[in-house]
Amino acid sequence: MTSIGGAEMVDWNLAVATATRLVRPGPEVSGDEARAVVAELRRHAKASEEHVRGFTRLGEDGAHDTPVLVVDRPGWVRANVAGFREILKPLLDKMQERRGSTTGGAVLGAVGGKVTGVELGMLLSFLSSRVLGQYETFAPATSDLPAGDSPGGRRGGRLLLVAPNIVHVERELDVEPHDFRLWVCLHEETHRTQFTAVPWLRDHLEGEIQSFLGETEVDPMTVLERIREAAQSLAGGRPEGEEDDGGRSLVELVQTPAQREILGRLTAVMSLLEGHADFVMDGVGPDVVPSVGEIREKFQQRRAKGASRLDLALRKLLGLDAKLRQYRDGERFVRAVVEEVGMDGFNRVWTSPNTLPTKAEISRPGDWITRVHRRTDS
Repeated sequence: MTSIGGAEMVDWNLAVATATRLVRPGPEVSGDEARAVVAELRRHAKASEEHVRGFTRLGEDGAHDTPVLVVDRPGWVRANVAGFREILKPLLDKMQERRGSTTGGAVLGAVGGKVTGVELGMLLSFLSSRVLGQYETFAPATSDLPAGDSPGGRRGGRLLLVAPNIVHVERELDVEPHDFRLWVCLHEETHRTQFTAVPWLRDHLEGEIQSFLGETEVDPMTVLERIREAAQSLAGGRPEGEEDDGGRSLVELVQTPAQREILGRLTAVMSLLEGHADFVMDGVGPDVVPSVGEIREKFQQRRAKGASRLDLALRKLLGLDAKLRQYRDGERFVRAVVEEVGMDGFNRVWTSPNTLPTKAEISRPGDWITRVHRRTDS
């Protein structure tokens, strides 16, 4: 994303067109089957609200104001391009200003916009066949993709369920389709509940992301140098005498020290959110999803091994393997805290940004309990 320099320096329409052209076809289903899947996912999403609220004791007082959209792979691409454009606007404005003072900036911007549009489209085409569902926290409403309104008239969010991917995975795992669809909806509904029941969470997360983007180097030569060093490290071609990077992804390697500090806080929050969703999914599952044990076991095996060597390489390069660790580490944190202080005690995590776990506390939940519970109670 470092090549983006403003609205003219990324061709968003080309990104959508590229991803749509490259996206893999979904599983073969008839028209009647497709309509039945969409209808069932909507029913499960609605039913999941009550299940998740009852188990988590969050958001029990009000109704959701964010829509549930069942989309195909191109629909997921369009939604995410809109989200990227929204959250990256401050960075784009910053780089647009820098580009305007550079000789030949307009020409470079026009060329760079096409290149970046293609690159973004290629990335989204890869991801579009792998995402089962997603709560879009920063989603702006578009003509075909509505979004909810948050208090004060600010943009809300929307819950996306990617129907062809859900059907593909349930077939691949050979699990009961109705159970699997409800199981997926429980996970994604937990994310929707997290953001609708905790009013400050969205603004806090956006502030951290904007701080991260604000530290981005806007000098093209500096960025190119960082990418060159990253490529050398990933290829095993580090300059002699430099220490091993520990297997960091390309995303991590092009960061500044300040960005790494912010990323540590973001990683802790995302681990909490993902782990909490997994914990809720497993906690609710036995009562409403008869085959939850089989689904969980097969899905975990799928997560661990990936689809192919190429898939594993791309996940490492893009830092997607870190997301898998977030599920595992975050779920362990939530489980340990709930076992020690109960669900109401765990829910103190949602009190304010100061009660969120740090990256270190995710690995040591007892430290979070000591800081938030025992010190406060004493």
